[in-house]
Amino acid sequence: MIDALDIDLAPVVAEQPDPVLFATVSGAHLYGFPSRDSDVDLRGVHLLPAADLVGLREPDETRSRMWVRDGVEMDLVTHDLRKFVRLMLRRNGYVLEQLLSPLVVHTTDAHRELAELAPAVLTGHHAHHYRGFANTQWRLFEKTGELKPLLYTFRALLTGVHLMRAGEVQAHLPTLLEQVEAPAYLPELIAAKAEREHGAADVDHARVAADIDRLHGVLDEAQTASALPDAPSAYDALHALVVRTRLEG
Repeated sequence: MIDALDIDLAPVVAEQPDPVLFATVSGAHLYGFPSRDSDVDLRGVHLLPAADLVGLREPDETRSRMWVRDGVEMDLVTHDLRKFVRLMLRRNGYVLEQLLSPLVVHTTDAHRELAELAPAVLTGHHAHHYRGFANTQWRLFEKTGELKPLLYTFRALLTGVHLMRAGEVQAHLPTLLEQVEAPAYLPELIAAKAEREHGAADVDHARVAADIDRLHGVLDEAQTASALPDAPSAYDALHALVVRTRLEG
């Protein structure tokens, strides 16, 4: 199985046209159920020159690229710092997972400052992100019958529940199984996913559907009882960080 941490990803960062403030591994490797043929999802932040933001041309705020490097399929997406911070200030759990991923390829002081401010952008409304993502993946599972979207569905719901209860972004499914009540068969599904990226889920559909419905209910209850605030409190600090980093860059 490909271990993202064993692949030399530093050259990928070095090849980018603008400074990279951080790059981490996301996707199945972060979620704890990569397959033998999983691609490597690299996510991060680049820093555009100030002239690109104040001139007439539209800035290249998001860059994406997919290619094969040394036999490994790579998927790279980076946002300019300002756009990434704006996404942070919305109820976007996806960018927070990227920011806080323990699978760090490249880091800077700005990355560490962003991570320190992350708790101050968490709100009870982030439950909507995980509820919506779970619904999207569940529809994909119902359409394809594949194991991958089913695991993504469970992962999203459990991450949302844990976030509402603990105020912590935890995207790693095996760890979540120790923190949130979950169906006992999930470790078997994780083991099956390790064998191949795309394959049918050998499950009792009715039982799985009932468990998904139950977890939606658990997420609803966790959101109602959550101590997380209604709005982020880090706007001014993030604004100052963006301005300072841009001027220093």
